Amino acid sequence: MTTKEKILARLKASEKVLSGEALAQELGVSRTAIWKAIKELEKKGYQIQHLANGYRYHPSDILDSKEIQAHIKQAVDVTVLETSASTMKDAQLAVMDGKKSPLLIVADMQEAPRGRFNRPFFAVKQQGIYMSLLLEPKEQLQELPQYTLLMAVAVAEAIDELLEVNSQIKWVNDIYLNHKKAVGILSEAMTDVETNSLKYIIIGMGINFSIPQENYPEELQEKATSLFPEGEATITRNQLIIAIWNRFFDLLADHKTYLDSYRKKSFVLGKKITFKRKDQLYLGTAVAITDIGELVVDLGSEKVTLSSGEISLSSIQ
Repeated sequence: MTTKEKILARLKASEKVLSGEALAQELGVSRTAIWKAIKELEKKGYQIQHLANGYRYHPSDILDSKEIQAHIKQAVDVTVLETSASTMKDAQLAVMDGKKSPLLIVADMQEAPRGRFNRPFFAVKQQGIYMSLLLEPKEQLQELPQYTLLMAVAVAEAIDELLEVNSQIKWVNDIYLNHKKAVGILSEAMTDVETNSLKYIIIGMGINFSIPQENYPEELQEKATSLFPEGEATITRNQLIIAIWNRFFDLLADHKTYLDSYRKKSFVLGKKITFKRKDQLYLGTAVAITDIGELVVDLGSEKVTLSSGEISLSSIQ
């Protein structure tokens, strides 16, 4: 660890004020070196109080790979990037480079964010969470849980716990707050055809964390929102990231109940929906979600089952 990293870790671990002299003696460096390191940390965005008797760390919303990695219960390698074209692509490249999984890639900004059907989404530096997890499940395809649905439950429950809200899930992969989208989730699989097994899975997401509502483009004002739409967060992004992945790995270890939670938090069940299939528009009522995550829609004359990979909902009433 560098002197700067040691000082940051020491300040984070202490609730007391730490004097520059005490830090210098503990780390075996000069007072000047301590002062320079503090200034460098502040340039990065860390908030450090300068008091008459020393320094004290103030919770700062700076993505920190060491903090995230230390608090996720499952062993996960964590990489934090200042910016990324796409964390999903970063995870794909990690496979090609032979990097070990689980690997979590988190970016402070995503330059070319894409969701399902290659749709773009709105991203803002330091006000969102853009991340992807690379997993190597080594399971038979028919035994696999529905990762996108399980991930949606993990994200929704983590948000509810930390923010004391009641989020909902729009089939299949969007988290809604106050009838507006706050989170989008995407998963991709790499399979081994010969063994009928899943070789890798990449689960990515974009979370609107603290983008002020007035900063959204006009066309998104009524469709999208943030977890903290006023722009003032009461938790850090690190805390939410840790809570999400701890909940995910808990559900993955015992995935018998996540579908019940998914159904309870559904934003579409019991509602009128419209969807397009083969260029034809349909109107029906969403009546059920199957055990493999398909949506059952009652059209009146018949019931149809929709797969998340083939279709998206046009409207919900």
